[in-house]
Amino acid sequence: MPATAEKVCLECGEKILGRTDKRFCSDACRNLYHYHANNAPINYVRNVVNALKRNRRVLSELNTGADGKTKVHRDRLLEKGYSFMYHTNTHRTKAGNNYVFCFEHGYLELGENWFMLVRRDEYLGRSGDLKKEEKA
Repeated sequence: MPATAEKVCLECGEKILGRTDKRFCSDACRNLYHYHANNAPINYVRNVVNALKRNRRVLSELNTGADGKTKVHRDRLLEKGYSFMYHTNTHRTKAGNNYVFCFEHGYLELGENWFMLVRRDEYLGRSGDLKKEEKA
């Protein structure tokens, strides 16, 4: 009978007794192993989604203009927790202006750390979220 290598648990390193194809010493080790293997990508996605939500909230709170436009300083955005790394899309106008959006809220960099905050309601209209009174 050939000598077989002693099998050890993939999570804790304990010796495994039982079936030859067994990879974990217990259900707890199996669950913990798969939790660690799958948790990193899930946490990354959760962190990005949270950053996008926070950016949208910050832009929404600071954009108080009646016409959906407000001028604000970069320091104010950072103070509220805005992260310039995360946005959902960009829009380049025919005039060459680059708008950066986080869902329906966005900004145009004016220079010298000033930004024009804008809101594009047509995004809401396409998704059906814009109330009928607001469309008129």
